[in-house]
Amino acid sequence: MVTLHRQLVMLDDKVVGLPIAGGLRASQVKVKSMNILKSVKEEVLVPIHPAGWPFIFLFWLVTLVGGYYWQPFLLPGSFLSLWCIYFFRNPKRTTPVAANLVISPADGRVLSTGVVDVPDDLPLPDGEWRRISIFMNVFDVHVNRAPVAGKVIAAPYHKGAFLNASLDKASEKNERQNMVLEMSSGQQIGVVQIAGLVARRIILEAAIGDQLNVGQQYGIIRFGSRVDVWLPAATTVQVIPGQTMIAGETVLADLSASVPEITESIYR
Repeated sequence: MVTLHRQLVMLDDKVVGLPIAGGLRASQVKVKSMNILKSVKEEVLVPIHPAGWPFIFLFWLVTLVGGYYWQPFLLPGSFLSLWCIYFFRNPKRTTPVAANLVISPADGRVLSTGVVDVPDDLPLPDGEWRRISIFMNVFDVHVNRAPVAGKVIAAPYHKGAFLNASLDKASEKNERQNMVLEMSSGQQIGVVQIAGLVARRIILEAAIGDQLNVGQQYGIIRFGSRVDVWLPAATTVQVIPGQTMIAGETVLADLSASVPEITESIYR
């Protein structure tokens, strides 16, 4: 038989009466409830990027108007509107900070990490460069973050095609926004936002002369795309093709080359 009684518990230097039922303290129930609410707040009720509000408004407007004239449209319209909110989510990230670490600028899947020729419109110093390509599908967070702390010294825009961003030739054929960052050490790296088959709008929220902190938001690409990070060829890469990235959190590479490069993986 479950009995209820009152027990005095010291909480934050105050005496509070809490019931105990079946061996479970009300304080424990309260803590669990607060943990659930915290999880919902952090994982579901995340901020929305400002660039998304016009689209969210438009999606819901079309849904409501379309549903008014044809009720069956309400269900797919509501689904697409909720997806639009989900697409433009902008969760907070915890960024590791170290002088030589390169952090992922985008959520998504690593396509390649090899040494390739630098496109003519990306103004990096002469030499061999390594490209880490990250593909973002329409369910990934599309807010982009600075991979290192540095000053924006170049940001040329290249008009081009809208091929599937997962294709290797998208780096040279597709429309893209280039950006070159110069670190305090003098080292330069390139970051390229690439439009994809669905993405038709690249937003760069930084200008030449701006000083960006590592993990700082600097732009967004709408509706599926890719981000390339260009590093000196000697850089040791800490990710492998197929691995999932988290913008502002996942360590991509070590510029000091003091950490051995990861070359093996296990797929389970």
